[in-house]
Amino acid sequence: MAYAIRRVDYFNTTVRDRPGEAYKLLAELADLGLNLVAFTAIPVGPTHTRLTLFPEDTGRLSYGADRAGLVLEGPHSAFLVQGDDELGALSRIHEMLYRADVNVYASSGVTDGEGTFGYLIYVRPEDYDRAETALGL
Repeated sequence: MAYAIRRVDYFNTTVRDRPGEAYKLLAELADLGLNLVAFTAIPVGPTHTRLTLFPEDTGRLSYGADRAGLVLEGPHSAFLVQGDDELGALSRIHEMLYRADVNVYASSGVTDGEGTFGYLIYVRPEDYDRAETALGL
C-alpha cells in the first residue's frame, strides 16, 4: 500500500451557525493567499459551529489571521494520511498506533472516488511523540 503520513497543524475558530459563515472565512483566507490542506466544520451546541483549518503554511495562516483580525485557537497537531485507497488501509495505520498504545480520539477521512484517500488522525498531545514514532515519522 502506498501512502504518505505527515504532521499537520490545525487551528479552530467558532462561529454562529448561520448561512455564509464558512464561506466568509474561506473567502477571506483565499483573498489573503492562504491555502488549506484540509477543512472541517462540526456543530457545537444548537447555535454554533467549530471550523477547523489545516493550513499548508502555519506561519502564513497565523500572520494572515492577525492581519485580518481572525481569532484562532491553536496551533494544534494532527496527522494527515494520503494514499492509495485499498481495503484495509486504515486498519493498518490504526494497528501501528494500537501497538504503540496510542489512542486515536478523533479521525475523519474521505476517498476521491478515483483510488486515493485522505485521512486526518487526532491523538492527545501527550501521545503525539509516541504516535509519530509508531507511524515512522
